[in-house]
Amino acid sequence: NKLFMYLSVVLVLLSSIVLILIVFLKRDGGIFSVMPQAGPAIFIDKTEFKSIDGLDRNKIMETISNQAENTKLKIGGVEGIYLTENKKVIGFRRFLTLLQGELTREQTQLIGENFLLGVVNKEGTKYPFILLKVKSFLDIFPVMRAWEKEILNNMHEFFGVEISSDTSYLFNKSFEDGIVFNKNARVLRDNDVNIALMYIFVNDTSVIIANSEQATTELILRLFSSQINK
Repeated sequence: NKLFMYLSVVLVLLSSIVLILIVFLKRDGGIFSVMPQAGPAIFIDKTEFKSIDGLDRNKIMETISNQAENTKLKIGGVEGIYLTENKKVIGFRRFLTLLQGELTREQTQLIGENFLLGVVNKEGTKYPFILLKVKSFLDIFPVMRAWEKEILNNMHEFFGVEISSDTSYLFNKSFEDGIVFNKNARVLRDNDVNIALMYIFVNDTSVIIANSEQATTELILRLFSSQINK
């Protein structure tokens, strides 16, 4: 009957509106895609989108560093920070280009576009991190070894290392083999043997870049939890 037909039309319209609201978000006077091509590899408690249209490398690093430092994030929480250009979330290759990274296109093809940039709040201290999804350990190991020569220079602001006479040696110092939570890692230590930066091969397809074991604890637990839930 006509009533049933009208109700059907209304339901279809409502479903369309809900779908649009899920896919798009009104923010800062514009509309952009809420999530990258696929969801994050781990559960995150908070999501923040930062527009970087027209910003140079230094301004981009200032933007994400300020967000990581000043975010209102609960203790034990994890925040994902997504960068947008032209109202769309950028992928890893674009991110590396903006950082003026020197990996080749062939090397970056082994790293998934859907990376996660974020911060962990452990006991009131904010710890930044990057979570990469990679093709496999065997493929990515030489790529990360090649990148480690520039990785601190590319992202030192985000990881809290200012360039000064006291820290300049770190930019020329080599990473060392290490074990973090029984996982293979490459670690850059300062003269006091503290971790300045490290990357950890959590499993065959996940690499965490961080500057503290406190951050990696929460991330590894969440990675394992997401795998179990699957």
